[in-house]
Amino acid sequence: MSDVPTKTCASCGRTIEWRKKWERSWDDVRYCSDACRRRKVSDVDRRLEAAIGDLLARTSGTICPSDAARAVGTEDSWRELMEPARRAARRLVAAGEVEITQGGRVVDPSTAKGPIRIRRTT
Repeated sequence: MSDVPTKTCASCGRTIEWRKKWERSWDDVRYCSDACRRRKVSDVDRRLEAAIGDLLARTSGTICPSDAARAVGTEDSWRELMEPARRAARRLVAAGEVEITQGGRVVDPSTAKGPIRIRRTT
């Protein structure tokens, strides 16, 4: 494993690896990109996190990010909330509240591609 320090992006929940250009300001780095810095974490993002928690409290299994998107969005707008729901799940992984799985196995949320499921940490 590498000795390079890492932290989690406050917006998207992906892993940020230390870079030489951040040597003097590493403690101030919160976002992985300019897009995340502009996006930050909105009220909708917080509602998606809460929806994931509520849905998981009602089941003993896993949920799909689309379940949270449907709970927060309208019948016509939930698809636009799919990526924000995945970001919310990654932030909850960083907080240690949930795990992201594919095919029943826990995966790295920063690199997972394709369909994912969300479950409470075991």
